[in-house]
Amino acid sequence: MSAAGTLAALRGSIERIETQGAACCQRKVPLGHAEADAHLQGGLALAAVHEVFAEAGRQTAAATGFIAGLARRVAARRPLVWIRQDFTEVEAGAVSMDGLSELGLDPRLLVTVRAADVDQALRTTADALACDAVGAVVLEVWGEVKQLDLVASRRLTLAAQASGATGLVLRMAAEPRASTAESRWIVRAAHSPPASHPSSAWGSPLFEAQLVRNRHGPTGRWIMEWKCDECLFGKPAAYPQPVAAAPAYRPHQAQSVFKRKPAPDAIRGGYRLA
Repeated sequence: MSAAGTLAALRGSIERIETQGAACCQRKVPLGHAEADAHLQGGLALAAVHEVFAEAGRQTAAATGFIAGLARRVAARRPLVWIRQDFTEVEAGAVSMDGLSELGLDPRLLVTVRAADVDQALRTTADALACDAVGAVVLEVWGEVKQLDLVASRRLTLAAQASGATGLVLRMAAEPRASTAESRWIVRAAHSPPASHPSSAWGSPLFEAQLVRNRHGPTGRWIMEWKCDECLFGKPAAYPQPVAAAPAYRPHQAQSVFKRKPAPDAIRGGYRLA
């Protein structure tokens, strides 16, 4: 088959996937963030593939936390398979079970797989997505890899649609390319508000999440807080405004000294003393 014929066949396949996906991807799970769920028309589509991109460096930890939250939402209480390319662990470090547990994931339902290279990682991901007992599969790949092209993305999408599992592709130090992904996110770390108590000095995980691809609605950008206890995303509360403390000591003679009622004044705290 010529190159033009191959391209036409791929486009036809993608069109069929999109047509069939309109029916099979109606099952969605809300993320918890009202605005993001509205853009996604109810939440993240199940039995589909979603992509999360992050810059190399400190943003890799933020993206890992974000995709862990997505996995917790879509997998619920079903097994989660996390597949990592060996090179990813060299660059970004190992995934901490304690950290994932603090985010709300159950380590007993988590299966981690280390793949020697990208080809093995893709084969393992396709096999895992073909299992209808799995809730979600995370594929973590580092850098620009030619193997993860439109054809590979199509295979993963077809496997997810057939089994009902949801695929989450985590791309580090890579640029978005053509794919059959249902949604695509670019994630960065966001500043957490000051903690209300010294014992919780770290605060809640906050992400600057940009939805750059949405097959069924508009894109958007939000600050999203992951609530570890409820295991859902939400809109972070506004930073508390500082309030002046009440005087610790006020003489009991104050009422006898000020005979007249204070008059409003915008200069000194709202009142002018007579």
